[in-house]
Amino acid sequence: MAARVRALLVAALVVGAAAAPASAKAQATAAFAARSYRPGQDARLVVTVDRPAQLTVQLYAAGAWGAGRWLLGPESRPVVGAPVGRPLTVRATAAERLTLRLPLAHRPSGVYLALVRGDGREVYAPFVLRPWLLGEARVLVVEPTNTWQAYNFTDGDSWYLDPAVHVVDLARPYEGDGLPPHFQDYDLGFLRWYWRSGERADFVSDDDLERFESGAQLRRLYRLIVFPGHEEYVTGHAYDIVEQFRDLGGNLAFLSADNFFYAVTRVGHDLVGRTRWRDLGRPESALVGAQYEGWEERIFPNRPYRVVAAGRLPWLFAGTGLRDGDLFGKYGIEIDGVTAASPPGTIVVAEIPHDFGPGMPAEMTYYRLGAAQVFDAGVMNFGGTADWPVVSTIVDNLWQRLSE
Repeated sequence: MAARVRALLVAALVVGAAAAPASAKAQATAAFAARSYRPGQDARLVVTVDRPAQLTVQLYAAGAWGAGRWLLGPESRPVVGAPVGRPLTVRATAAERLTLRLPLAHRPSGVYLALVRGDGREVYAPFVLRPWLLGEARVLVVEPTNTWQAYNFTDGDSWYLDPAVHVVDLARPYEGDGLPPHFQDYDLGFLRWYWRSGERADFVSDDDLERFESGAQLRRLYRLIVFPGHEEYVTGHAYDIVEQFRDLGGNLAFLSADNFFYAVTRVGHDLVGRTRWRDLGRPESALVGAQYEGWEERIFPNRPYRVVAAGRLPWLFAGTGLRDGDLFGKYGIEIDGVTAASPPGTIVVAEIPHDFGPGMPAEMTYYRLGAAQVFDAGVMNFGGTADWPVVSTIVDNLWQRLSE
């Protein structure tokens, strides 16, 4: 059946009750038409069902804690989220594609999820809520929306299923439960830390980063840019303006590993690529401080970091009780290490020696270049543990120091 469009008015986004589960077994997918929206816009949620169903849609602020509620995922994995606004109910009268228009009131910038429940089926759809005006906060958080889709296996359209694939559709729903791949392991911990910290930032998608004209514009608006997740796929423009931001004294914090690894281009809703930046004469360690060394290959377990520079960076470990030689966390998945292209004076802050075999350490790094300070966590899942004891204090210290 041809798509039906229903204009559905939703109450202003306020904390409310979670939607009640629906009753039977329809299959459904859900995706927002854009990867980010601004307060005051209508978010367009495209829902597809394979049979008639009663559907309920509830928005959540991902990572926020509200009304003592836990949002439970379809596979009984807990996703902490504060319900936002009132649930919306709509009836699909046949197998069809519905476009639901969700007016967005003024809420704090962040990552939001729509949970669509229908006859026993639950699927999510994420979007980034931008600030009303850029520059409302001194910190910009860039969500890795390009990477989310690069790892999405919907319709087999992924570089990770078929190396012959060179085009990825950025508008697809995410496979399975509708959350971006590894969202609960790599992204949610940072969001939990963020909402509980009391800090405030402007959140944007990769699409929004692309819209900044220059590094100078970024620097006028922000003191710090945080890449909380796996920022693997970046365009030439994004690389240029982030590097310019750094050169103008802006601070950077990379809370994952394997950042700025692949060069890609955008053509409409498609991500086209991919070529390693280091093969184009721009090794990512020159910007990040360290760069991708390898992945665990389903062989190497996560291991704790060992602190090696607490004496040189006492502010980073203040309040943690950690000293040189102490261990913390449990990390790996993919790892970074320093290279000859790392800026002079780059400090290895913590390390996992021989993490993926001899000569393959994981290295957390920090460097200064002029007025700029740059931190690289050096492991894939550091941001995902940002709400852990001790680690949360390190992230607190990092945020405070680099946003000054």
